[in-house]
Amino acid sequence: MEGLSARNRLSGVVRSVTLGTIMAEVVVDVAEQEIVAVITRGAAERLSLQEGENVTVVVKATDVMIAIGT
Repeated sequence: MEGLSARNRLSGVVRSVTLGTIMAEVVVDVAEQEIVAVITRGAAERLSLQEGENVTVVVKATDVMIAIGT
């Protein structure tokens, strides 16, 4: 992924893919933490996402929050 500006790349394993009419929910296990992505159904189908597949979660956000004492 050399041509990608996002710095936050996390390796993980797909735990589930739930297809809706327009959107899909993809749950990825990253170091025993759950990351949930909502992407278009078309994107999920093009990527052929399957449970157990190794993927990279790319985070590009304008807002990232940090909490302590949780």
